Amino acid sequence: MEMPPKSPDESERSPPSRELITSHTGSTLCMSSRSESVWTSTSRSKWEIYHKPVIVLSVGAAVFLFGTVIISLSCFLKDKKNIYKMSGPAFLSLGLMLLVCGLVWIPIIRKKQKQRQKSQFLQSLKSFFFNR
Repeated sequence: MEMPPKSPDESERSPPSRELITSHTGSTLCMSSRSESVWTSTSRSKWEIYHKPVIVLSVGAAVFLFGTVIISLSCFLKDKKNIYKMSGPAFLSLGLMLLVCGLVWIPIIRKKQKQRQKSQFLQSLKSFFFNR
């Protein structure tokens, strides 16, 4: 029979299994989840819901316009033409990427809102029938 190697310090032992299980596991899991809880029914304004995609959209549009200006400068200015021709498409592509990400993000949020409303409706139906 093999004996497991003993650690030099007795404090490095793993704790017994009864110490690992706590009675608060369910509540801490719900509290630590990043998604909104189905149980809370606080209504949020449109700005609170859509502010991140709107910011991404506006930054993307600004960077895209900045890239357009830089490319147009390469047409009008003759000195440092290579710098404008290299950096202009980079700003155009970055701005377009942010613009598209913001435009795609908005329908995803709308779909999540509809799913959340359905789940809240089903949850209220469950509580109505099972709490009688």
